[in-house]
Amino acid sequence: MTTGNAGEAPGAGVRASSMLNTRRRMRELETLAEGGEIDLLVIGGGVTGVGVALDAASRGLSVVLAEAHDLAFGTSRWSSKLVHGGLRYLASGDLAVARESAVERHLLMTRIAPHLVRPLPQLLPFVEGVSFRQRTIGSIGFLLGDGLRRIAGTPGAVLPRPHRASAGEAVAMFPAVSRSGLRGGMVAADGQLIDDARLVTAIARTAAAHGATILTRTRVTDVGGDGATLEDALGGGSVRVRARVVVNAAGVWAGQLDTDIRLRPSRGTHIVLDAAALGNPTAALTVPHPGSISRYVFALPTQLGRVIVGLTDVDAPGLIPDVPSPTGDEIDFLLATLSRALERPLSRSDVRGSFAGLRPLVESGADDSTADISRRHRVEVSSNGSVSILGGKLTTYRAMAKDAVDLACRHAGLDDPGCRTDRLPLVGAPGSPVPIADPVASRRSSATLRSRYGAEAAAVLAASGSGGAERVADGIQVIRAEVAFAVRTEGALDADDVLDRRTRIGLVPEDRAAAAGVVSEVVAETLAEWG
Repeated sequence: MTTGNAGEAPGAGVRASSMLNTRRRMRELETLAEGGEIDLLVIGGGVTGVGVALDAASRGLSVVLAEAHDLAFGTSRWSSKLVHGGLRYLASGDLAVARESAVERHLLMTRIAPHLVRPLPQLLPFVEGVSFRQRTIGSIGFLLGDGLRRIAGTPGAVLPRPHRASAGEAVAMFPAVSRSGLRGGMVAADGQLIDDARLVTAIARTAAAHGATILTRTRVTDVGGDGATLEDALGGGSVRVRARVVVNAAGVWAGQLDTDIRLRPSRGTHIVLDAAALGNPTAALTVPHPGSISRYVFALPTQLGRVIVGLTDVDAPGLIPDVPSPTGDEIDFLLATLSRALERPLSRSDVRGSFAGLRPLVESGADDSTADISRRHRVEVSSNGSVSILGGKLTTYRAMAKDAVDLACRHAGLDDPGCRTDRLPLVGAPGSPVPIADPVASRRSSATLRSRYGAEAAAVLAASGSGGAERVADGIQVIRAEVAFAVRTEGALDADDVLDRRTRIGLVPEDRAAAAGVVSEVVAETLAEWG
């Protein structure tokens, strides 16, 4: 079943609402139960899976995506929230991945999701804790990274060029930086997501607007090349879905669906600090690992008045947990490394929260550390006939999805008008063909809402009645209307979905506890109306 046309303008295939909610979910499960064959079944609701769903649906293919938990439940919500330009891969000699990263960053910042990605200055401080060799190599790396920016065609107005910072400028950008021997530093810019989970949600909704069926709380069993059984975890029974091709985009869980797959998960740990404790920095601090010229710890200012510090890269063998846990040693390593460049050393008492994610690295058979394993993705047809997409990273999700759908179309003999996601803005982005959910006459909205929802900021305010502009808890910049919008439009099915993925309040346990009551109340009210 194909409906696309290679000559259509970007977005011409939009044919459904982008709203994800329980009403739509129930209706689409009923449609699946009626039988019939679809073109493509996607397993996994992380950034890669929803990217595959959008790519395929925008080509005009009929698509169903099944996710066992919630959108961005796994690795996709545990990243550093950066859209990398590929400098790390250039340093390791992986030129193809470096260039691909720079190109995909360019597309995200200029066409696909400029409302969700901002330029973030990164300061390499010239302090006593950073050696002359580390300063020199780091500065050269920043300049090489600017070369990648130019190759990708990203304007300097979008990503400013690197420059040398004075000591005063360094302190102004990151007030907590050490004054001991401070000789300024080097500043370069990279892309930063307002939130990785929000990007996943926007991609999923854009896919839904192109006709894709997006089903969360739907576990997949009996996977084969011609379909799978979908089990509704909310008590709706099960249905066998016949598909011309199946794409396994389950990330670190991909091997549980296909015994051919061999992955070597790597754990990346972050800690969460109060931005106020670091002087409310406006730039990220980049601190080399002790004795290293290629690995760094980053302190990244982010939403809700927090700074996230990461990250580690260690082997994580054994069973794959639903929610990975940081180790004490990893937390101490991050604190100690960052403290080398700070005026006041940090301690465990400064940590407000912590989180860890597992990278789905492809097993190479070598004894190299996980930090040395290539981040190049791989697509292949398994012996069971399904297509697997393995490895990769968040920044290059679109390129990964393109390669997976290209292979799926060839493997299944599907009519293929070609990929169009390189010119398709996501919902909320300027120029997006996806209609805004619940548009309202007033266009007034706060800068905070615009940074999280783009063109839909006013629609968020309209998603709740009186009191919708009230915060869910003192000191937390999330309002009741955002909770209602998450349920009505973004596929949230319970309070955990809102706290831990749609808003990220849950990154700090104390904040989660403070907001849980109001969030649960608004979720219940909205489900009663929209359930």
